[in-house]
Amino acid sequence: MKRILIVGSGDIARRMIPLLAKSCRVYALVRNPDYCKTLRGLGAIPIMGDLDDRKSLSRIAGIADSVLHLAPPAQHGSIDVRTRNLLSVLSGGVRNLVYVSTSGVYGDCAGEEVSETRPLRATSMRSALRADAERQIRRWARRRGVHACILRVPGIYAKDRLPVERLKQGLPCISDAEDSHTNHIHADDLASIVMAALNRGRSCRIYHASDDSGLKMGQYFDMVADAYDLPRPPRLSRLDVKEAVSPLMYSFMSESRRLSNLRMKRELKIRLRYPTVADFLKAGS
Repeated sequence: MKRILIVGSGDIARRMIPLLAKSCRVYALVRNPDYCKTLRGLGAIPIMGDLDDRKSLSRIAGIADSVLHLAPPAQHGSIDVRTRNLLSVLSGGVRNLVYVSTSGVYGDCAGEEVSETRPLRATSMRSALRADAERQIRRWARRRGVHACILRVPGIYAKDRLPVERLKQGLPCISDAEDSHTNHIHADDLASIVMAALNRGRSCRIYHASDDSGLKMGQYFDMVADAYDLPRPPRLSRLDVKEAVSPLMYSFMSESRRLSNLRMKRELKIRLRYPTVADFLKAGS
């Protein structure tokens, strides 16, 4: 039976575990003991450990032949120490690894269509750390002969991951003429893409885990507002929006790119459950 270790037991992991557990033995790294019962209920075997503490990770050495690395980096420094700690304890028994990264590693692309071969120009700390994790994984995989692939993921949404509270607060969006192109993926589709990458992804290959929406950010907020009978957000100039929202929110709003998902569809054989955000909202999910 295939043995899979999930590192980062958040929302996407919880969606995958019941599916994986049907045919695999699933282990899940967890640092909060209160979360063990939930993981067991989903079908995973919890393993206590903390990515920030390398010594605590000794229990996962040799435990699995496949690893799904979904954990975010710590938000400080220039090196993703969590990924470094994880890779340092994985033994030669690991044959496959999938890492969930972010499309933010490209930085602002001025609305251009982006393929997986575009050079990385991460500007925020969180994206720079993800880019560092990617480099670590690719070097480690080549050195160890591990079949590893990386998913660059845009904004994740689901019924409980929509900007409803933001809309209720009446926070502004950028005027259409100055607005940024954004990309999305439904959480269920992302879970399916991760599993497809594990089974069909090519070694040291990058894939964009993105849907077909092709929206500007303001259009996305307008669609959600209409679906939930909420007022559409006011539109302001880019400068005025920068002064009205948090620096973190503005960093998302200031990067514009359109991800190509052709490689994902062609090589991973993905058929999206929700090809666009509009499909999801129309379904009333």
